[in-house]
Amino acid sequence: MKSLGIGLIGTGFMGKCHALAYGSVKAVFGDVPQTRLEVLCDVPAEKAAGLADQFGFARATDDWRDLVADPKVDIVCITTPNKVHREMAMAALQAGKHVHLEKPMALTLDDARAMQALAARSGLKTIVGYNYLHNPAISHARKLIAEGAIGRIVHFRGMVDEDYQADPSLAWTWRATKAGAGLGTLGDLGCHLVSLAAGLVGPIESLIAETRTVHATRPVEAGSDEHRPVENEDIASALLTFENGVHGVISTSRSAWGRKSYIAFEVHGTEGMITFDQERMNELRLYQNRGPVAEQGFKTLLTGPDHPPYGQFVPAAGHQLGFNDLKVIEVHEFLRAIQEDRPAVPSFSDALHFEAVIHAIAEAGAEQKRVSLK
Repeated sequence: MKSLGIGLIGTGFMGKCHALAYGSVKAVFGDVPQTRLEVLCDVPAEKAAGLADQFGFARATDDWRDLVADPKVDIVCITTPNKVHREMAMAALQAGKHVHLEKPMALTLDDARAMQALAARSGLKTIVGYNYLHNPAISHARKLIAEGAIGRIVHFRGMVDEDYQADPSLAWTWRATKAGAGLGTLGDLGCHLVSLAAGLVGPIESLIAETRTVHATRPVEAGSDEHRPVENEDIASALLTFENGVHGVISTSRSAWGRKSYIAFEVHGTEGMITFDQERMNELRLYQNRGPVAEQGFKTLLTGPDHPPYGQFVPAAGHQLGFNDLKVIEVHEFLRAIQEDRPAVPSFSDALHFEAVIHAIAEAGAEQKRVSLK
């Protein structure tokens, strides 16, 4: 396959993560097409030019439409604020480009549906940035569940918390608005937990929920007496019913002091349990009710080369992967999907279910009713 040109829109935390991943994926895996870092877009133009040089891109622009139209760009990576996801992704698909989009897909469920429908008609490949799904520890948990290591699954329990909105004195930003961010903690954090729940247990059928805004207003800038309203949720919790009958409980907060990247879950089975904590992302804990009762207990599985694709990065257990490595695995999945002409995981179609769940949680919380996803 010919080399693939990369166009990156956005140069923040996730933009840099994408640049690092596309720049190193060939060295790590070897079995993917060569990629070319062609065009980087940000504003102002001077910032774009400086970061293009830093990240290794051939050219820079301050107009994302020029990047999308560039004939040397085959894959458009979108790492921008949520409000422009739909416009950029659909323009890229219409221009015949594959799309790598950071989560959430869009501001509204209708927007996400329109994006998925266009992607399906186009025949182009899409992937959404649920990089935690690509953790070797999570992949091994999925394998253990499929093999019946903990028996029949009966319950999923999960939390995802951070504290980036815990301080009431923090200034108001676009993340506090429905027009700029859409959902609050559900769009930022909760969707990651939903992706893990669905990836491990299966699709979600219905739910009930509650949502809360902890800080109703925020100062327009640090120290200001002028405040603006927070339009979306800081906390959300839901009781889930999966299509296979499994029961679940999930909770998310962006106002949880002390939490940084806390994604934790338990999968309960009739013969044991699997637990995980993202702050210890290279460890999986497994309990099996086998052998003498006096010797039963949780054991810690430390990821290593026996948990693919860990060994592509380092040949020895205990040396540990990091957050950015998960993006390299995600990029590998996307490039292989393009090479093999198959859907990537998670595609727009997969991610549409995650979007439907978080919007159902928001609806159930607002209207205090059970919401069906069918």
